[in-house]
Amino acid sequence: PGLGRRFAERKRCADLECSMLMCRGKAMRDFKGPDCRFVNFKKGEAVYVYYKLIGESTELWAGSVGSDFGYFPKDLLEINHNYSNEELELPTDVSLTCSCF
Repeated sequence: PGLGRRFAERKRCADLECSMLMCRGKAMRDFKGPDCRFVNFKKGEAVYVYYKLIGESTELWAGSVGSDFGYFPKDLLEINHNYSNEELELPTDVSLTCSCF
């Protein structure tokens, strides 16, 4: 609401570019996102987290599975390794875009 294509106004990252890994986890169940802004995964796959949305959509994180990148519900991930304890709060730019709209 009021954010346009963005899910949240702010995010937490390990560095200013949000290019450093924050953590890695294992998918606790299969996930197929509602559109191409989301990353799909199967139970047991490794998921790498680059940033965490804060504010309105605190349930979404962004990361990669293989060469695919996108959003996913944080509750589907069991964290098994933290790469950084540093969390910088930054404004979000436009959310991941795709031609699915």
